[in-house]
Amino acid sequence: MEKKQPANWYALYTAPRAEKQVEDRLKKKGMSCYLPILRTRRVWSDRIKIVDVPLFNSYIFVYCEEHQLRDLLKVYGVIRIVYYDGRPAVIRPKEIEAIREFLSLAENQTLCVGEEVEILTGAMKNISGKVKKIKKNYLILFLEQLGATVVVKVEEVAKVKRIK
Repeated sequence: MEKKQPANWYALYTAPRAEKQVEDRLKKKGMSCYLPILRTRRVWSDRIKIVDVPLFNSYIFVYCEEHQLRDLLKVYGVIRIVYYDGRPAVIRPKEIEAIREFLSLAENQTLCVGEEVEILTGAMKNISGKVKKIKKNYLILFLEQLGATVVVKVEEVAKVKRIK
């Protein structure tokens, strides 16, 4: 009688910039997978835009039994299984959870024009304002309470969390 192996998290290496498509194809096959996505600011010469990018380029995590991994190589966009010491690399659940926690914390740091933030330091500590413009290291805020526009360093503000 064959002993059934427990399901684990494994890493797959994908074609460049194909992580999201591979995730869709794996989900259509009924596979449990995780693609860590980071929301970040990208600066072009004429605009700044918030985009979603994979945290690890060309990698996606799948939760399955080891014998199922070979079939995943048939999914278009999957290049190879990530190996460690001659066996498919097992990713511990606490490592996946640490990635999720990191992304949760990072999500709170991404700012967009129009969002409300609170100043954390200085003479205007605890005053909130709306983001009018985002530059590399600083923000231009409109403080409605004072009817003023101020310039503040990005690290000196935090998003205002509204209870819904």
